[in-house]
Amino acid sequence: MNWYEKLKQYFPIEEMKSQEHMETLLKEKGDVYYKDEGPHHVLMYAEFPSFLFIDYVYVSAASRGQGLGHKLMQKMKDKGKPIILEVEPVDYDDTDTEKRLRFYQREGFKHAQSIGYTRKSLATDEPNSMEILYWSPEDASEEHIYEQMKKMYEEIHTYKDTQFYGKSYEPVEEVLTYDEDADNTNILEDLEKEKA
Repeated sequence: MNWYEKLKQYFPIEEMKSQEHMETLLKEKGDVYYKDEGPHHVLMYAEFPSFLFIDYVYVSAASRGQGLGHKLMQKMKDKGKPIILEVEPVDYDDTDTEKRLRFYQREGFKHAQSIGYTRKSLATDEPNSMEILYWSPEDASEEHIYEQMKKMYEEIHTYKDTQFYGKSYEPVEEVLTYDEDADNTNILEDLEKEKA
């Protein structure tokens, strides 16, 4: 099974870029967009001068619990830049979403509660809300993370989108919001309450 098939089996359709989109990013944005692949993992990420964005991370079921995810995260942290990623809101009926959040919590990621992120899936035409998690060596502010997310959205997510999907994603200002007074729940703290 090739790297794209592995990702497609693991991630919901509304979160998946097309194979053509990803291959074009690797080819045309090869100085920013990377694939780190091994027999038991696929990691797709973008590295900008001041931050990293993890687009997809897949670790095979057979190798889970062996520290591979931790090694991949450590490799990213060793670059010494803030790391941003999108996660599905926790669904306690889907243990995978909870396990993923617990993994990132163990890795020291924080939930950017003041950042709202909802974009319409071009595959399903339905709005898809995600939560933003980040790790930062120098305790970056959520406002800083928000500015980096906007850059990533425009350079990676919407790159040649009309060419690949026949239509374009909404503009960044309709997708990402920043409100430091937002009364959003901290999904990582909620995990602890759920466990208690």
